[in-house]
Amino acid sequence: MTAPVAQYELALAPISNLSSYTSLVHKTPVLTAEEEYELATRLQQDGDLEAAQRLVLSHLRFVARIAKGYSGYGLPVADLIQEGNIGLMKAVKRFDPEKGVRLVSFAVHWIRAEIHEYVIRNWRIVKIATTKAQRKLFFNLRSAKKRLGWLNQEEVEAVAEDLGVTPGNVLDMERRLAQPDTSFDLPTDVDDDDNHFSPSAYISGPENSDPSLLLEHDDFSNHQHQKLSNALANLDERSRDIVSQRWLNDDKKATLHNLADQYHVSAERIRQIENNAMKKLKTFMA
Repeated sequence: MTAPVAQYELALAPISNLSSYTSLVHKTPVLTAEEEYELATRLQQDGDLEAAQRLVLSHLRFVARIAKGYSGYGLPVADLIQEGNIGLMKAVKRFDPEKGVRLVSFAVHWIRAEIHEYVIRNWRIVKIATTKAQRKLFFNLRSAKKRLGWLNQEEVEAVAEDLGVTPGNVLDMERRLAQPDTSFDLPTDVDDDDNHFSPSAYISGPENSDPSLLLEHDDFSNHQHQKLSNALANLDERSRDIVSQRWLNDDKKATLHNLADQYHVSAERIRQIENNAMKKLKTFMA
């Protein structure tokens, strides 16, 4: 028979810090194999959310223990625990009690996967591992380097063989691990030669990325547009329409013959009107 629900309410109480949380989850009873089987069966067959809750709460202490093993990455342990709890909930949802495996053995892979993803996303500003080989190397190579320092060629090949990756993958990840995040634009009031080596000193952006140049371009474009509008307003209606259809139409520009048919004159007369209008526009805009 499973433990009463009241025994699980401690784990749902508000907590003020990590120590309180750890204390509370360790007060939650551990399920026996029979209790776990019964709750998992209820969840799988009936969608019993109360059973799912009790399965999750009874394993929170296990998640906390795993998460604390990743504290060396400089990330908040509380956040690591939270990500691990997400993995636990995913495992509970997929757990099949008929397989004859305890939930703790099944869930460990889901818990670690969520924590690994969180560490990779947040360890650096720029994501350090994107491919399958890089993700595998990130955790294994970091621990190896703590023991060995920089790897020699023999050690590189040994690590590559053990993890099923290429030596090039190992060297690439070793370089990534050795390069800390750098401020793009270091303070300008620092009297230090290293200040000249901030990325902003040698990485150039696109030619159109300077805000002052963009503003200048927009101002000039608006000024020219306003001058053109004023110049067109000084033309007679027919000349203005011909210029607009010949030069300012974004879709299909009209031909001389199209406009000749529209105004019932020759194409040569349309060309003359157009030329006179363009001369007037140049004069007005000058």
